[in-house]
Amino acid sequence: MSNNLRREALSVFKQLHRTRLKTFRGDEQGLQFTRQKINDEFRKNRDVANEASIQELIKFAKEVENEVRTTVIQVVEKAPGKFEAKITPDTAMLDNVPFGQPVDKSQFRKARKCSDIPKGK
Repeated sequence: MSNNLRREALSVFKQLHRTRLKTFRGDEQGLQFTRQKINDEFRKNRDVANEASIQELIKFAKEVENEVRTTVIQVVEKAPGKFEAKITPDTAMLDNVPFGQPVDKSQFRKARKCSDIPKGK
């Protein structure tokens, strides 16, 4: 592996850990799980030698980092039935349908009922 690829892989590895620390701050279980998962995935691909494969893995790691940074939020129960969402400036805010307005269901795919699925599958 070239020095540039090694440097880029190390950079994205560190960025994933920084994002993990920021996203799961105060959640020891979340911090430990994501730490283990990041380290396992990088260890699993340690012996990849093909530069195109390494580039693809680096691209995937960057996409994962972006996804975690922009879509994962923490929700903490402050009192029975009352929750607080910890939303960061990086969190992607998507449009939502206001409560009580009709929804155009044609945009959703038709789902099968559990009873329609043959047993044993």
